[in-house]
Amino acid sequence: MIGASRERGTVGGALFHNLLAAGFNGPVYPVNPAAGVVQSVLAYPSVGDVPGPVDLAVVAVPAAAVVAAARDCAAKRVRALVVVSAGFAETGPAGAKRQRELLGVCRQAGMRLVGPNCLGVINTAPDVCLDAIFGPKAPTPGRVGFLSQSGALGLAVIDYANAFGLGLSSFVSVGDKADISGNDLLAWWEQDPGTEVVLLYLESFGNPRRFARVARRLARSKPIVAVKAGRSVAGARATASHTGALLAASDVTVEALFRQAGVIRTDTLQELFDVAKLLANQPLPAGRRVGIVTNAGGPGSCAPTPAKRAAWRWSRCRRGCASAWPRSCPPRPPPPTRWTCSPRRRPSITARRSSWWPPPARSTR
Repeated sequence: MIGASRERGTVGGALFHNLLAAGFNGPVYPVNPAAGVVQSVLAYPSVGDVPGPVDLAVVAVPAAAVVAAARDCAAKRVRALVVVSAGFAETGPAGAKRQRELLGVCRQAGMRLVGPNCLGVINTAPDVCLDAIFGPKAPTPGRVGFLSQSGALGLAVIDYANAFGLGLSSFVSVGDKADISGNDLLAWWEQDPGTEVVLLYLESFGNPRRFARVARRLARSKPIVAVKAGRSVAGARATASHTGALLAASDVTVEALFRQAGVIRTDTLQELFDVAKLLANQPLPAGRRVGIVTNAGGPGSCAPTPAKRAAWRWSRCRRGCASAWPRSCPPRPPPPTRWTCSPRRRPSITARRSSWWPPPARSTR
């Protein structure tokens, strides 16, 4: 952890605390040249002073010091970096130049890079237990993988997931996507046995053609649900300034891309998690035939319209289906209730009832 701090209120302090609190199955080394001990753990002045090999380095230092830290990691033969520091392509030409320099150092050394300008990564697998984000709450372990291009929204995602009772197998905030992108993560989730549903929050596409190819292959075995930001011109402009989004495609193009790749598109986070909870707890439908069971006429009348819009086929209940209903249910809906009113009497409600419909315990007016 490069930039680990003794103060819990800082990004480096929160990150290091979460790494320890999650019970990571491996050694955790704080790197801080100004402190000998960080949160009761012996610290090292540089990554080169850390004993033994280093698999992952989480970098939380000012943007101007990130490239130097990456060079130290390259000399140590670190395999991957997670750079949470901001101040790169999202800030303008000077930041974009710094990002290209960082990416050049990583590629020359064979290191993979998550970020920069990201929230971090989480892997809840029992043999890993990695929580490398600076959020206040850890997600519940589960079988849903989530990719977010926004760090702040990633914190809301974790809160949503905990509130919905939806466990995460992994969470990745890609930030500016200098190296590792959503396409790489889709390919990884395809091979991950601990992930059954994939959720995406996207602001741009670096390689739409590859996205369509990888997503189509993954969607055959695991459902993909996505929210795409920047649907309007103003939204696209905001995403470009937020994470340095390279390509803000038109909404029609994105809709066609998702449809071709088999991605389920939602408009809001609420819809995203509604769909995700359904997919995580129910098997995928075997076909397009749909039946609707409801305890009220209004929802039953509204349901066929979106079903038809989604190209589902309406299925009528066969005669044998009634035998599977609970005995407490009537064989057909109750008769309609009608209003009656006379000029000299108060309005009253009456209902025509047949012999099969049980009489009420008492009449009401």
